[in-house]
Amino acid sequence: MRPLRHPVLAVLTGALALGGLTACTEKSDAKAGEDGTIGVTAADTACDTTAKTAKAGKVTLAIANKGKRATEVEIVMPDGRIVSEKENIGPGVTYTLTAEVKAGDYEIACRPGMVGHGVRQKLTVSGGDAAARDPRLDAAVSAYRDYAQDQADQTLPKVKVFTDAIRAGDLAAAKKAYAPSRIGWERTEPVAESFGDIDPKTDTRADGLEKGQKWTGWHRLEKALFADGRIGAEEKSLATRLDTDLKDWQRRVGRAVITPTSMANGAKDLLDEVATGKVTGEEERYSHTDLVDFKANVEGAEKAYTLLKPVAKAHDAALVRRLDARFAALDKQLDAYRPSAGSYAFTSYDKVKEAQRKKLSDGVNALAEPLSKLAAAVVGK
Repeated sequence: MRPLRHPVLAVLTGALALGGLTACTEKSDAKAGEDGTIGVTAADTACDTTAKTAKAGKVTLAIANKGKRATEVEIVMPDGRIVSEKENIGPGVTYTLTAEVKAGDYEIACRPGMVGHGVRQKLTVSGGDAAARDPRLDAAVSAYRDYAQDQADQTLPKVKVFTDAIRAGDLAAAKKAYAPSRIGWERTEPVAESFGDIDPKTDTRADGLEKGQKWTGWHRLEKALFADGRIGAEEKSLATRLDTDLKDWQRRVGRAVITPTSMANGAKDLLDEVATGKVTGEEERYSHTDLVDFKANVEGAEKAYTLLKPVAKAHDAALVRRLDARFAALDKQLDAYRPSAGSYAFTSYDKVKEAQRKKLSDGVNALAEPLSKLAAAVVGK
């Protein structure tokens, strides 16, 4: 899901909100650090970098948004796959993105407004990391790749229940099947987003459409079912289109670029998804099934963290203790909104009061802050 963010999120998501009130357009004074950090200055019409080359291994981007709009910064492969990304970097905000990159040609992309091709700079990565990677990290990547594939494989049958109900014109059955069809996707959304073209077709909200883009996917059907109470010929066609697009996702998961740092950054991205869409009630604005997505996002983040935990603990045991405690605390908060352990029959989000949403937001913020340090802990910095 890559919607245009709404300014009220700064109120609702507290410390996790990435927006700011100050904006400027002058060039950044960010410099490449002694450790090879690349400074990235994003603006509304520019994407300036302090280096065009880097050594293979850990690459760190020190990002500063000097534009007037929120932006997204990505490291992109020639075939369009995204190695690592950070969405929703608000005006005046800085962010450090750590990624693990192999030798090859890449682009650093800045996408003002988080739409379109954006402004790009070439990045050539050469050589190799002198130190062999911890074999525990290779095992973590392999296990996470299996997890992502398994989630995609489990999602397709659940989606078919949903789309079959639409094609049969069964409104009640389609509504019931909607939220379960999204769980596997929400757990592994950063992997799907790494391809660049799948998420816009399947998970875009009305306010996230680019100019000329036709609205397709889950949320278009969500509106028809829950807001309009309608299943017509167009909805039946869109259901079949959703099947096709998600089968494409399922086939491509095995080719995704997954590294230890992309896993760590993806876990943080999932918490950002919670803060900017689920806690606010914007993601599932018609069905009010936000807490289902919320839980799935947290589960996906926790899975990546758990796989990386042995290495992170060796480098930063204090961080691991904080993460363990805050994942447990957030899980406990969510359990209060479902009738039984393991159930995905969460409270409809329109029944969750503002004070309760604020507490959930605080729980997300408390986890997101230490989770932002996981990538650095994984590479031992």
